[in-house]
Amino acid sequence: MKIESVTSNLYYIPLPEVLTDSTHGVMEHFALITVQIRDSEGAEGLGYTYTVGKTGGAATLAMLENDIRHHLIGEDPDQIEVIFEKLWWVLHYVGRGGIASFAMSAVDVALWDLKSKRAGKPLWRFLGGSNSRVPAYAGGIDLQLPLDRLEQQTQANLDRGFRAIKMKVGRDQLSEDIARVEAMRTFLGPDLPLMVDANMRWTVDQAIEAARAFKQYNVYWLEEPVIPEDFDGHQQVLAEGGVPIASGENLHTIYEFEKLISSGGVSYPEPDVSNVGGITTWLKVAKLAEEAGLPVTSHGVHDLHVHLLAAVPNASFLEAHGFGLERFLEFPLEIEEGFATAPDRLGHGVSLDWEALAQHRG
Repeated sequence: MKIESVTSNLYYIPLPEVLTDSTHGVMEHFALITVQIRDSEGAEGLGYTYTVGKTGGAATLAMLENDIRHHLIGEDPDQIEVIFEKLWWVLHYVGRGGIASFAMSAVDVALWDLKSKRAGKPLWRFLGGSNSRVPAYAGGIDLQLPLDRLEQQTQANLDRGFRAIKMKVGRDQLSEDIARVEAMRTFLGPDLPLMVDANMRWTVDQAIEAARAFKQYNVYWLEEPVIPEDFDGHQQVLAEGGVPIASGENLHTIYEFEKLISSGGVSYPEPDVSNVGGITTWLKVAKLAEEAGLPVTSHGVHDLHVHLLAAVPNASFLEAHGFGLERFLEFPLEIEEGFATAPDRLGHGVSLDWEALAQHRG
């Protein structure tokens, strides 16, 4: 059995509403890059990744088509680790993260989808999972929403079945963030988990000040308080700020996660399967977290991450992200009483509406 064809495409997906955070500003689109891998027996696996706005989408597609595709043709698709290592070293001089990790992630997801389909199992079961239910939170991208609109959004998410909420922080004045967190805690009541996400906005000292201010509102975690490469800074914020820290969505290699976890600067490692090197690396990060006694969470692409969290023993919350594909899916993820359920369809079970997507081809 060999890989016979590799097809990749780029789409610019308009968001249903404008989203905002402290780093990326106003977001009206995201780029979706898909990869379809077909083997010599006619089976096919689907992988995908995404970028913020339109930046990087064309570069990721170009790397897939010009630098990766011909290295996959003729390979045994079951040898996923071998293929990962091959691509890592083919791309290492221009890679070791960045665009290369995005492109490799899409390929890796497609290979795992193909392999679990051939095994006749849903991905989460193929990876050893025994419980398909995963706690989920609604990940708001809402820094500039007026408070009344923020509360309306939150109520809509509660009505959809969520029992945990994340909001953005990182406004120009910390006092504004504190007031919004206080209002959200009052709106949710004392018990529902409330996460806050700064999107790397602060210095270490600013992050410690913010964490101490948020502590009284029982925040579940403070996410990405400082730049992702500042591992010592993460440790300082966690030690002195007094609230748990989630981080890792902007780390793109296993080596970076090794440093983050070993530094003692994270409570909830947060790998993103679409940019960390795919399922192969995501599972390694989850194992590192387990060995350190830490729960693992997720970022983005919730239709994939629900499988991965259902498969590992140290799963925390699934993020249901604002960059969703619900309008283009035959089977959108459903939330009930705070839980998402990994589907029993073969592979990851994501079935895209290619005709609808074609209207947004990049």
